[in-house]
Amino acid sequence: MFRGKVAVITGGAKGIGKCIAEEFKKNNASVCIIDKQPNDYFTGDLAEEETLNLFAEKVGKEYGKVDYLINNALPLMKGISECSYEEFNYALRVGVTAPFYLTKLFLPYFSPDAAIVNISSSRDRMSQPQTESYTAAKGGIAALTHALAVSLGGKVRVNSISPGWIDTTYTEYAGADAIQHPAGRVGNPLDIANMVLFLCSSKASFITGENICIDGGMTKQMIYHNDFGWTLNKESIS
Repeated sequence: MFRGKVAVITGGAKGIGKCIAEEFKKNNASVCIIDKQPNDYFTGDLAEEETLNLFAEKVGKEYGKVDYLINNALPLMKGISECSYEEFNYALRVGVTAPFYLTKLFLPYFSPDAAIVNISSSRDRMSQPQTESYTAAKGGIAALTHALAVSLGGKVRVNSISPGWIDTTYTEYAGADAIQHPAGRVGNPLDIANMVLFLCSSKASFITGENICIDGGMTKQMIYHNDFGWTLNKESIS
């Protein structure tokens, strides 16, 4: 399906990114990973401009083109009570600046049918307490998606995916953890990887600027105190 194609994946050494990389490889694509964790292509910190320059130069020299850019690297998650100025900016550099700058660096290399898929989060529209750095980065990349889709119109399709609860260990949950999802289960990395490959394929050639939430329906579930068994524990928020 993707024979001869080149897929660049940030944060591809583990979790969702690793699954995406494996699925591209299964479909005969060449995969270029950048991650802080050791991997077989490029190890480095996405928050550093020089690292991004070196990575893009390596991909350009070795392949001469980029068909798919998957911005998946995980930003730091800290809340307003503990997150420092430096930490907040670090989260934004990983989660928003790096995807923007890699897109800019790869502009001369994108093939005619190129696609970018940004991995956001359902936290781009909802939150838990003390998650500001992560949530801001994910909200930023969701907005960056439609901005790039317009700027790169006719050249590169740009979409984003907002995962909900994705268990990267493929644990099968029962009881409330599963039932609270309208889909009846917790997600796994293949739920995201399958959509990434679809958005990169010719079947999605008329889709750009979209954010697709894959969360088992959680963000569509209205919750009210004492409704359908949902009860607020006041002590937990005091």
